[in-house]
Amino acid sequence: MQSEVGPLHTVLLHRPGNELKRLTPRNNDQLLFDAIPWVDRAQEEHDAFAGTLRSRGVEVLLLHELLAETLTDTRARAAAVHSGVDELKVGTDIADTLRSHLSSADAPALAEVLIAGMTFEELPGSEGQSLVRRMHHPHDFAIEPLPNLLFTRDSSAWVGDRVAIAALAMPARRRESALTDLVYAYHPRFSHCARAYGAHSAPVEGGDVLLLSPGVVAIGVGERTTPAGAESFARSVFADDLAHTVLAVPITQQRASMHLDTVCTMVDRDAVVMYPAVQDSLTAFSLRPRDGGVDVSGPQPFLTAAAEAMEIDHLRVIDTGLDPVTAEREQWEDGNNTLAVAPGVVVAYERNAETNARLEEAGIEVLRISGSELGSGRGGPRCMSCPIIREAL
Repeated sequence: MQSEVGPLHTVLLHRPGNELKRLTPRNNDQLLFDAIPWVDRAQEEHDAFAGTLRSRGVEVLLLHELLAETLTDTRARAAAVHSGVDELKVGTDIADTLRSHLSSADAPALAEVLIAGMTFEELPGSEGQSLVRRMHHPHDFAIEPLPNLLFTRDSSAWVGDRVAIAALAMPARRRESALTDLVYAYHPRFSHCARAYGAHSAPVEGGDVLLLSPGVVAIGVGERTTPAGAESFARSVFADDLAHTVLAVPITQQRASMHLDTVCTMVDRDAVVMYPAVQDSLTAFSLRPRDGGVDVSGPQPFLTAAAEAMEIDHLRVIDTGLDPVTAEREQWEDGNNTLAVAPGVVVAYERNAETNARLEEAGIEVLRISGSELGSGRGGPRCMSCPIIREAL
C-alpha cells in the first residue's frame, strides 16, 4: 500500500460488541469514551458502514472473526492467554486460575473474553479466600475490555507490503496491539505477511500515519505518537526501502486532535480535507535517509513540505467549514476523518453537512454514513478502518 486514496481492495474492521456494554459513567473516561454508546445502534451503524464498503467492491475482514480463527492455533492461544492475564494486578493465585480457565475455553469464547474483558464477579473459582478478590468491587475488571478496538486504524499500519504493529500510548489500549499482532502472526490469511522493522520501538499509532503519495509518509507527533516513535518508524520504512521522505508533523496534544487524521486526511491524489484552524500553523520536519542514518531538516509549513516531497505544485485544501464555529464543531465530530475508497471518493459521517458539501463542491464524491453512536469514542470512518490492500495509483 503506497497511498491513502488508491482503490481500496481489502480493509480490516471491528464490529462493536459486548466490550461497549462494559462502559459506564464510572469508567468511560478511563476507557477513552466521551459518552455511553447505545450499543445496538452502534452495531447497526457499523453494519451500514461495512455495507457501504462492500457495495464499492471492498473486501471487509472483521477482527473478531479473524481472532477466533487465529486462536485455533495452539501457539496463538498460549500467547493470547499470556497477554490477557496481568499477574501484577490479580495476584498469583487468581492468575493461575484464570490462565487455566482461559486455556480450556474454545476459540470463540476466548476471543470474546479477550475483547470484552472479565470482571472479578465473573472470575472462575469464586470460593476460597483472596484479598485481591475481596478488595475489588465485583464489577471491577480482572481483564480490561477493549472498547477502542473499534478503531482498527491505530493498532497496525501498512506501508507497501509490510505491516507495522503499533505501540499504543494509552494504558487502556495497549493490549489491542497484542491481539492484532496475534492475527498477523498466526492467521493463515497473513502467513506471508512481512513485518516492518522496529515497529515496537516507541509509541506510534496508525491514526498518525498518512501515506501522502508513493514514497512520502506523514506522521503526526502529539498525544499518541512520540518523536522517538516517529523517528523509529522513519528508520523502519527507510531500511525497507518503502519511503524516501517522512514528514514529522507536530500536532496539539489534546483530545480534539489526538491523531493527525483528526485534522487532515487525503481525499484525492492531490487534495486534503483540513481543519482550517491549523492550516497556517501546521509545520513539518523532513526526514530522509543518509549514510545509514537519518537527515532532519525544517521545520517548514506542512503544506509546503508535503507538496515538495510529493513533487507537485501544491496540495488542494478543502476546509472543514466556512466559519470558525462550524469548523470547530465539525472537526470535533470527525469531519476531517474521511476514508477514501478510490481517488476522489470518500466515506464520511453524514452529520458534517457543511464539510460534505464543500467536498462535493470540490469534485469529491461523498458516501455518507450515520455515526451518532460510533463517534462517541472520537473516531470517524478512517479511524474505524485499517486498509490492507490498495491498488497502486
